[in-house]
Amino acid sequence: MAAENKRFGRFREKLKDTYRLVVMNNETFEEVGSYKLSLLNVYIMLCSIVLLVALVVISIIIFTPIKRYIPGYGDISQHKELSELYDKYVSLEEELQAQYTYTQSVKKMLVGDTYEGEEEIEETEEMPESLLNIQRIEEDELLRKEIELNEQIAQNKLLKADNPEEAEKPLEQIYFFPPVNGEISASFKAEDKHYGVDVMAPKNTPIKAALSGYVITSDWTLETGKTIGIQHSNNILSFYKHNSALLKKVGDYVQAGEAVALIGNTGTLSSGPHLHFELWNDGKPVDPELFINFN
Repeated sequence: MAAENKRFGRFREKLKDTYRLVVMNNETFEEVGSYKLSLLNVYIMLCSIVLLVALVVISIIIFTPIKRYIPGYGDISQHKELSELYDKYVSLEEELQAQYTYTQSVKKMLVGDTYEGEEEIEETEEMPESLLNIQRIEEDELLRKEIELNEQIAQNKLLKADNPEEAEKPLEQIYFFPPVNGEISASFKAEDKHYGVDVMAPKNTPIKAALSGYVITSDWTLETGKTIGIQHSNNILSFYKHNSALLKKVGDYVQAGEAVALIGNTGTLSSGPHLHFELWNDGKPVDPELFINFN
Protein backbone atom coordinates (compact mmCIF):
# COMPACT_ATOMS: atom_id res chain seq x y z
CA MET A 1 0.00 0.00 0.00
CA ALA A 2 2.79 2.37 0.88
CA ALA A 3 4.52 1.49 -2.39
CA GLU A 4 1.43 2.35 -4.38
CA ASN A 5 1.04 5.70 -2.61
CA LYS A 6 4.69 6.41 -3.30
CA ARG A 7 4.27 5.66 -7.04
CA PHE A 8 1.13 7.83 -7.22
CA GLY A 9 2.98 10.66 -5.52
CA ARG A 10 5.81 10.45 -8.03
CA PHE A 11 3.29 10.45 -10.93
CA ARG A 12 1.57 13.52 -9.51
CA GLU A 13 4.84 15.32 -9.10
CA LYS A 14 5.78 14.34 -12.67
CA LEU A 15 2.57 15.92 -13.95
CA LYS A 16 3.64 19.16 -12.31
CA ASP A 17 7.09 19.09 -13.90
CA THR A 18 7.44 22.01 -16.28
CA TYR A 19 8.79 21.85 -19.80
CA ARG A 20 9.64 24.53 -22.29
CA LEU A 21 8.41 24.32 -25.85
CA VAL A 22 10.71 26.35 -28.09
CA VAL A 23 9.81 27.19 -31.69
CA MET A 24 12.88 27.96 -33.84
CA ASN A 25 13.55 28.89 -37.46
CA ASN A 26 14.82 25.74 -39.16
CA GLU A 27 17.47 27.61 -41.22
CA THR A 28 18.76 30.31 -38.87
CA PHE A 29 17.92 28.56 -35.59
CA GLU A 30 16.46 31.86 -34.46
CA GLU A 31 14.03 31.43 -31.59
CA VAL A 32 10.55 32.37 -32.74
CA GLY A 33 8.62 31.54 -29.57
CA SER A 34 8.97 29.86 -26.24
CA TYR A 35 6.13 28.29 -24.21
CA LYS A 36 6.20 26.92 -20.66
CA LEU A 37 4.13 23.75 -20.38
CA SER A 38 3.44 20.89 -18.04
CA LEU A 39 1.79 17.52 -18.59
CA LEU A 40 -1.08 18.60 -16.36
CA ASN A 41 -1.68 21.77 -18.39
CA VAL A 42 -1.59 19.80 -21.64
CA TYR A 43 -4.06 17.27 -20.25
CA ILE A 44 -6.44 19.98 -19.02
CA MET A 45 -6.23 21.81 -22.36
CA LEU A 46 -6.99 18.66 -24.38
CA CYS A 47 -9.92 17.77 -22.14
CA SER A 48 -11.28 21.32 -22.43
CA ILE A 49 -11.07 21.23 -26.24
CA VAL A 50 -12.82 17.85 -26.38
CA LEU A 51 -15.56 19.06 -24.03
CA LEU A 52 -16.05 22.28 -26.00
CA VAL A 53 -16.35 20.42 -29.31
CA ALA A 54 -18.84 17.99 -27.75
CA LEU A 55 -20.98 20.87 -26.45
CA VAL A 56 -20.98 22.57 -29.86
CA VAL A 57 -22.00 19.36 -31.65
CA ILE A 58 -24.78 18.63 -29.13
CA SER A 59 -26.09 22.21 -29.43
CA ILE A 60 -26.18 21.97 -33.23
CA ILE A 61 -28.11 18.69 -33.05
CA ILE A 62 -30.62 20.00 -30.51
CA PHE A 63 -31.28 23.52 -31.81
CA THR A 64 -30.99 23.12 -35.61
CA PRO A 65 -32.94 21.08 -38.22
CA ILE A 66 -29.87 18.92 -38.81
CA LYS A 67 -31.20 16.50 -36.20
CA ARG A 68 -33.82 15.38 -38.73
CA TYR A 69 -31.11 13.73 -40.82
CA ILE A 70 -29.82 11.58 -37.98
CA PRO A 71 -30.90 7.92 -38.48
CA GLY A 72 -33.59 6.93 -36.01
CA TYR A 73 -34.20 10.52 -34.93
CA GLY A 74 -35.26 12.15 -38.18
CA ASP A 75 -38.19 9.84 -39.08
CA ILE A 76 -40.66 12.01 -41.03
CA SER A 77 -43.66 10.32 -39.43
CA GLN A 78 -42.47 11.55 -36.01
CA HIS A 79 -42.43 15.22 -36.97
CA LYS A 80 -45.73 17.02 -36.64
CA GLU A 81 -44.62 19.97 -38.76
CA LEU A 82 -43.79 17.86 -41.81
CA SER A 83 -46.99 15.87 -41.40
CA GLU A 84 -49.03 19.09 -41.35
CA LEU A 85 -47.22 20.37 -44.45
CA TYR A 86 -47.95 17.11 -46.27
CA ASP A 87 -51.64 17.30 -45.31
CA LYS A 88 -51.80 20.86 -46.63
CA TYR A 89 -50.16 19.73 -49.87
CA VAL A 90 -52.74 16.98 -50.36
CA SER A 91 -55.59 19.38 -49.57
CA LEU A 92 -54.30 21.99 -52.04
CA GLU A 93 -53.91 19.33 -54.72
CA GLU A 94 -57.52 18.21 -54.25
CA GLU A 95 -58.78 21.82 -54.34
CA LEU A 96 -56.76 22.46 -57.50
CA GLN A 97 -58.29 19.40 -59.19
CA ALA A 98 -61.77 20.49 -58.10
CA GLN A 99 -61.18 24.00 -59.44
CA TYR A 100 -59.96 22.57 -62.75
CA THR A 101 -63.04 20.36 -63.06
CA TYR A 102 -65.34 23.29 -62.27
CA THR A 103 -63.53 25.57 -64.75
CA GLN A 104 -63.84 22.98 -67.50
CA SER A 105 -67.55 22.53 -66.81
CA VAL A 106 -68.21 26.29 -66.92
CA LYS A 107 -66.19 26.55 -70.12
CA LYS A 108 -68.21 23.83 -71.80
CA MET A 109 -71.49 25.41 -70.60
CA LEU A 110 -70.51 28.74 -72.17
CA VAL A 111 -68.89 27.48 -75.39
CA GLY A 112 -71.36 24.69 -76.10
CA ASP A 113 -70.19 21.93 -78.46
CA THR A 114 -66.75 20.46 -77.98
CA TYR A 115 -64.17 21.06 -80.65
CA GLU A 116 -61.87 18.45 -82.15
CA GLY A 117 -59.04 17.53 -79.80
CA GLU A 118 -60.73 18.87 -76.69
CA GLU A 119 -59.95 16.78 -73.64
CA GLU A 120 -62.92 15.02 -72.06
CA ILE A 121 -63.52 14.80 -68.34
CA GLU A 122 -63.22 11.08 -67.59
CA GLU A 123 -64.48 9.05 -64.65
CA THR A 124 -62.74 9.44 -61.31
CA GLU A 125 -62.70 6.69 -58.73
CA GLU A 126 -63.78 8.88 -55.86
CA MET A 127 -64.95 12.44 -55.39
CA PRO A 128 -62.91 14.78 -53.14
CA GLU A 129 -64.79 16.63 -50.45
CA SER A 130 -63.93 19.96 -52.08
CA LEU A 131 -66.24 19.07 -55.02
CA LEU A 132 -69.27 19.54 -52.77
CA ASN A 133 -69.35 23.18 -53.88
CA ILE A 134 -69.91 22.00 -57.46
CA GLN A 135 -72.80 19.81 -56.29
CA ARG A 136 -74.47 22.80 -54.64
CA ILE A 137 -74.19 24.72 -57.92
CA GLU A 138 -75.73 21.74 -59.72
CA GLU A 139 -78.65 21.73 -57.29
CA ASP A 140 -79.35 25.37 -58.17
CA GLU A 141 -79.23 24.47 -61.86
CA LEU A 142 -81.64 21.57 -61.35
CA LEU A 143 -84.08 23.87 -59.58
CA ARG A 144 -83.92 26.31 -62.47
CA LYS A 145 -84.44 23.51 -64.98
CA GLU A 146 -87.41 22.19 -63.02
CA ILE A 147 -89.07 25.61 -63.20
CA GLU A 148 -88.41 25.80 -66.94
CA LEU A 149 -89.79 22.28 -67.36
CA ASN A 150 -93.01 23.14 -65.53
CA GLU A 151 -93.44 26.19 -67.75
CA GLN A 152 -92.88 24.06 -70.86
CA ILE A 153 -95.42 21.47 -69.69
CA ALA A 154 -97.99 24.21 -69.10
CA GLN A 155 -97.38 25.53 -72.62
CA ASN A 156 -97.81 22.05 -74.08
CA LYS A 157 -101.13 21.64 -72.30
CA LEU A 158 -102.34 24.92 -73.79
CA LEU A 159 -101.25 23.79 -77.25
CA LYS A 160 -103.13 20.52 -76.81
CA ALA A 161 -106.27 22.36 -75.77
CA ASP A 162 -106.09 24.47 -78.94
CA ASN A 163 -105.23 21.47 -81.14
CA PRO A 164 -107.38 18.35 -80.59
CA GLU A 165 -104.97 16.37 -82.79
CA GLU A 166 -102.39 16.74 -80.05
CA ALA A 167 -104.55 15.01 -77.43
CA GLU A 168 -102.69 12.56 -75.23
CA LYS A 169 -102.21 9.08 -76.61
CA PRO A 170 -101.17 5.86 -74.84
CA LEU A 171 -97.45 5.18 -75.16
CA GLU A 172 -98.27 1.95 -77.03
CA GLN A 173 -99.73 4.02 -79.88
CA ILE A 174 -96.68 6.25 -80.24
CA TYR A 175 -93.77 5.35 -82.51
CA PHE A 176 -90.42 6.07 -80.85
CA PHE A 177 -87.34 6.47 -83.03
CA PRO A 178 -84.40 4.38 -81.64
CA PRO A 179 -81.84 6.90 -80.30
CA VAL A 180 -79.00 4.49 -81.13
CA ASN A 181 -78.69 0.83 -82.10
CA GLY A 182 -76.59 -1.43 -79.93
CA GLU A 183 -76.43 -4.03 -77.18
CA ILE A 184 -78.19 -3.31 -73.86
CA SER A 185 -75.55 -3.47 -71.11
CA ALA A 186 -77.87 -2.45 -68.26
CA SER A 187 -81.66 -2.67 -68.26
CA PHE A 188 -84.29 -0.51 -66.56
CA LYS A 189 -84.44 -1.22 -62.80
CA ALA A 190 -86.49 1.30 -60.84
CA GLU A 191 -85.82 -0.51 -57.54
CA ASP A 192 -82.08 0.15 -58.02
CA LYS A 193 -82.74 3.75 -59.07
CA HIS A 194 -81.60 2.94 -62.62
CA TYR A 195 -84.36 4.75 -64.48
CA GLY A 196 -83.20 4.00 -68.01
CA VAL A 197 -81.24 1.64 -70.22
CA ASP A 198 -77.54 1.66 -71.13
CA VAL A 199 -76.92 1.07 -74.83
CA MET A 200 -73.35 0.25 -75.92
CA ALA A 201 -72.09 1.93 -79.09
CA PRO A 202 -68.76 3.22 -80.50
CA LYS A 203 -67.63 6.62 -79.29
CA ASN A 204 -68.92 9.63 -81.28
CA THR A 205 -71.81 7.63 -82.78
CA PRO A 206 -74.70 10.07 -83.47
CA ILE A 207 -77.57 9.94 -80.96
CA LYS A 208 -81.01 10.71 -82.39
CA ALA A 209 -84.13 12.17 -80.82
CA ALA A 210 -86.73 9.54 -79.95
CA LEU A 211 -89.59 11.98 -80.71
CA SER A 212 -89.99 15.51 -81.93
CA GLY A 213 -89.87 18.16 -79.24
CA TYR A 214 -88.07 21.07 -77.59
CA VAL A 215 -84.68 20.83 -75.87
CA ILE A 216 -85.18 21.77 -72.23
CA THR A 217 -81.68 20.99 -70.93
CA SER A 218 -78.28 20.79 -72.62
CA ASP A 219 -75.67 20.86 -69.91
CA TRP A 220 -72.87 19.05 -68.04
CA THR A 221 -73.11 17.50 -64.57
CA LEU A 222 -70.50 15.74 -62.48
CA GLU A 223 -72.24 12.34 -62.41
CA THR A 224 -73.93 12.13 -65.82
CA GLY A 225 -71.47 14.22 -67.85
CA LYS A 226 -72.86 15.95 -70.93
CA THR A 227 -76.63 15.50 -70.82
CA ILE A 228 -79.47 16.61 -73.08
CA GLY A 229 -83.21 16.45 -72.31
CA ILE A 230 -86.15 16.88 -74.69
CA GLN A 231 -89.80 17.72 -73.89
CA HIS A 232 -92.22 15.94 -76.23
CA SER A 233 -95.96 16.09 -76.61
CA ASN A 234 -98.22 13.86 -74.48
CA ASN A 235 -96.18 14.92 -71.42
CA ILE A 236 -93.23 12.71 -72.44
CA LEU A 237 -89.61 13.48 -71.57
CA SER A 238 -86.48 11.82 -72.90
CA PHE A 239 -82.94 12.15 -71.54
CA TYR A 240 -79.62 11.26 -73.20
CA LYS A 241 -76.60 11.08 -70.84
CA HIS A 242 -72.77 10.54 -70.81
CA ASN A 243 -72.33 12.13 -74.26
CA SER A 244 -69.03 13.32 -75.71
CA ALA A 245 -70.65 16.33 -77.39
CA LEU A 246 -74.04 18.08 -77.39
CA LEU A 247 -75.35 19.17 -80.80
CA LYS A 248 -78.39 21.17 -79.61
CA LYS A 249 -78.97 23.92 -77.09
CA VAL A 250 -81.88 24.79 -74.82
CA GLY A 251 -84.88 26.04 -76.78
CA ASP A 252 -84.06 24.24 -80.04
CA TYR A 253 -86.85 22.29 -81.71
CA VAL A 254 -85.75 18.85 -82.98
CA GLN A 255 -87.45 16.35 -85.23
CA ALA A 256 -87.71 12.65 -84.44
CA GLY A 257 -84.56 10.94 -85.72
CA GLU A 258 -82.51 14.17 -85.74
CA ALA A 259 -79.02 13.91 -84.22
CA VAL A 260 -78.84 15.71 -80.86
CA ALA A 261 -75.57 14.38 -79.34
CA LEU A 262 -72.62 12.00 -79.78
CA ILE A 263 -71.87 8.82 -77.81
CA GLY A 264 -69.28 9.43 -75.09
CA ASN A 265 -67.94 8.44 -71.69
CA THR A 266 -68.34 11.57 -69.57
CA GLY A 267 -69.40 11.74 -65.94
CA THR A 268 -68.36 9.79 -62.85
CA LEU A 269 -71.15 7.20 -63.35
CA SER A 270 -69.83 6.17 -66.77
CA SER A 271 -67.40 3.29 -67.28
CA GLY A 272 -67.16 3.19 -71.07
CA PRO A 273 -68.66 4.69 -74.26
CA HIS A 274 -72.43 4.19 -74.12
CA LEU A 275 -75.78 6.00 -74.03
CA HIS A 276 -77.86 6.12 -70.87
CA PHE A 277 -81.38 6.72 -72.21
CA GLU A 278 -84.35 7.57 -69.99
CA LEU A 279 -88.02 7.88 -70.90
CA TRP A 280 -90.48 9.63 -68.56
CA ASN A 281 -94.27 9.92 -68.87
CA ASP A 282 -96.44 12.09 -66.59
CA GLY A 283 -93.48 12.56 -64.24
CA LYS A 284 -92.77 8.82 -63.88
CA PRO A 285 -89.94 6.77 -65.44
CA VAL A 286 -90.93 3.98 -67.84
CA ASP A 287 -88.92 1.11 -69.30
CA PRO A 288 -87.77 2.22 -72.78
CA GLU A 289 -87.38 -1.40 -73.94
CA LEU A 290 -91.18 -1.80 -73.78
CA PHE A 291 -91.62 0.77 -76.57
CA ILE A 292 -88.29 0.93 -78.46
CA ASN A 293 -86.27 -1.76 -80.26
CA PHE A 294 -82.57 -0.91 -79.78
CA ASN A 295 -81.26 -3.82 -81.90
